[in-house]
Amino acid sequence: AGLLDSADRMDTILNESLSPEEMSAIMGDRKFEVAPEGPPPIWPELEKLEPARLGAFLAGEHPQTAAMVLSKLAPQVAASVLLTLTKPMRGEIIKRMVTMANVPDAAARIVENRLRTSVLAETSTKDTSAGQARVASVLNELDKPLLEEVMQDLEAAGTPDLDGVRARLFAFDDLPLLTQKARVLLFDGLSTELVTLALRGTSAALAESVLSAIGARSRRMIEAELGQGSDGIPLADIMAARKTIVTTTIRLSREGAFELPSTQDAA
Repeated sequence: AGLLDSADRMDTILNESLSPEEMSAIMGDRKFEVAPEGPPPIWPELEKLEPARLGAFLAGEHPQTAAMVLSKLAPQVAASVLLTLTKPMRGEIIKRMVTMANVPDAAARIVENRLRTSVLAETSTKDTSAGQARVASVLNELDKPLLEEVMQDLEAAGTPDLDGVRARLFAFDDLPLLTQKARVLLFDGLSTELVTLALRGTSAALAESVLSAIGARSRRMIEAELGQGSDGIPLADIMAARKTIVTTTIRLSREGAFELPSTQDAA
């Protein structure tokens, strides 16, 4: 259950946990002064969390609370978190953000305290995502055969939190494992020149998984270029293009645009 599960239960939760003045501040009905002393704001720390993690927490909150939290974050971070929420929840939160006046300091402090104990405290004691991300960023630089060998060695050595690392790994050959929606989103932001270069020398199945996510006009252009062969094109350029696509895929997944195949398999 969230802090403010629904409008119907609002009064009950008020009586149990908040004073009337506190709830009035949260809902924007009135202002009241609080002492300026206290811990520093937590918003910069929240912005460092993975969007999916913060989104999972806000999904259980009242839309008014979620709107307040997102209004305190940087626009890019707030947008990434919104993308992890369901469409109805997203719409309700955005509607409230549009009509929300300046958030009273008292309301912000109340929500900050809850977030500090419910999210950041848990993160500091249990969350190893930062370390997993660092290891994954190193392993993603390896060729797939070597990557698989290293992962086998780590597993044999009993390395902890290996599933979290595995969920952040992605190789160019994994593109067909992405959902069609994810591939469309990915290649919509990439140039045809880059995609053409990356597809040189790939299997027909991999090429089709990419081309099926691209518009008809761009697909014809890419197929025409590929039909002319790859003679004279440095392998280093091809590998660099593939690396750019992999890096973009990982970045979009971390921003909450979609999940990597390993994450989907683990769910």
